[in-house]
Amino acid sequence: QVQLVESGGGLVQAGGSLRLSCAASGGTFSRYGMGWFRQVPGKEREFVAAIIWSSGSMQYSDSVKGRFTISRDNAKNTVYLQMNSLKPEDTAVYYCAVVPFNQGMGSLSRRNVYSYWGQGTQVTVSS
Repeated sequence: QVQLVESGGGLVQAGGSLRLSCAASGGTFSRYGMGWFRQVPGKEREFVAAIIWSSGSMQYSDSVKGRFTISRDNAKNTVYLQMNSLKPEDTAVYYCAVVPFNQGMGSLSRRNVYSYWGQGTQVTVSS
């Protein structure tokens, strides 16, 4: 059973930074990539960033490109999301997730390719 545990959320002022972590456990599992999504009440969960585990290739949504950085630590089985220049509109619950298999170009931004999800961590950016 794959378990993903996010941490690092909190309250920060606009312009500040936070680093989210997502530790994966549960033995051996197929992992093509990992991603971060976020969700606010009443809205759909939206793609933030993803990384292909083997190559380190990264993908970002336009709304966070240039401000957020996704990275991974193979030894720790952990993916990170460094968030800089935070804005109030970044306020959301942030979730990490695992893509078991490559499902084609552009697939990492689609929720339905992710099989395992964490419980989420709240990020609140005050103005």
